[in-house]
Amino acid sequence: MKALKVDHIGIAVKDLDAVVKFYEDVMGIPLHGIETVEEQKVRVAFMPVGDTEIELLESTSPDGPIAKFIDKKGEGVQHVAFKVENIEEAIADMKEKGYRMIDESPRYGAGGAKIAFMHPKGTCGVLIELSERQ
Repeated sequence: MKALKVDHIGIAVKDLDAVVKFYEDVMGIPLHGIETVEEQKVRVAFMPVGDTEIELLESTSPDGPIAKFIDKKGEGVQHVAFKVENIEEAIADMKEKGYRMIDESPRYGAGGAKIAFMHPKGTCGVLIELSERQ
């Protein structure tokens, strides 16, 4: 597997609209769009910066993974996503190299991406997302 680029940085937030306003007004980063991913219990804002994105994540449910992350660690960087050419091959390669995957097969992610997460216990405490976008 070869990471092609940092696809996006996922940031867990409590109030998506307020944080979008900060990035627009203070940082000058335009909002590209907002999407709700029901199966992941999350509302996502996409804010492009150069050839990568800031992905703001707000939980839509108190039992969602982003709500649990915020309860445990507070708001902030939740994951770093790397673009890969073929996610199935990337998952197989990581498993072959002995890395633990949270997702053994790709799942639907925001923006129509196929995604899979690596377990942070094997990646120096960083939740790494592999992302394949068409």
